[in-house]
Amino acid sequence: MNGQYIPITGRDGEFSAYRAVPASGTGPGVLVLQEIFGVNHNMRDICDGLAEAGFVALCPDLFWRIKPGIELDDHVDADLQRAFQLFGEFDVEAGMTDIAVALAHLRKDPACTGKAGAIGYCLGGLLAYLTACRTDSDATVGYYGVGIEGRLAEADALDRPLLLHIAGKDQFVPAEAQARIHAAFDEHAMIRLEDYPDEDHAFARPDGDHYGEQSAGVANALTLQFLKQGLT
Repeated sequence: MNGQYIPITGRDGEFSAYRAVPASGTGPGVLVLQEIFGVNHNMRDICDGLAEAGFVALCPDLFWRIKPGIELDDHVDADLQRAFQLFGEFDVEAGMTDIAVALAHLRKDPACTGKAGAIGYCLGGLLAYLTACRTDSDATVGYYGVGIEGRLAEADALDRPLLLHIAGKDQFVPAEAQARIHAAFDEHAMIRLEDYPDEDHAFARPDGDHYGEQSAGVANALTLQFLKQGLT
């Protein structure tokens, strides 16, 4: 871990965010949107990796309204059950308020060039999609977002690039939902869909049960290329 936690003053209170900065000291910003396990080591590792790639990464604690500082391990049964409980308790609209605040904070970060985008996983994949649709994020990436198919009309307002990675065997995004996403977005000028037919949910999480090293490598390379194009 080479980053640190910083406070952000939101509209309804203060919350923390993990911040990682490239060795150069400056770079475009990327807001990292958490899975249902909170800002845990996986999210911090993603931030650190983005910093190594030249980005200023910021991962806000989006569960702070429920309980600040939640950090869960998907390999622990009790943590897994708690994570699904948090998914049910999470207020998406309140979370989007915090995301907008965090994105504005990132743009004003002294290390940020002013360009800023977002990337999200699982719950964060849905939030990344909404971030692309509702905010001024310059380029946005979502990995296996859950529930996008229920919010397709949001993309009518989308005018900046969005990349969505879709796991073909995603247990939380069934084939019917994927078909609806494709039908709505295949011809959308701002949206790029990338499919991984043999992968399950969370295939890009290195220590996860469904990690697909080859597909994750392809997805992550596309993501970095997409962010560099959109943010530099």
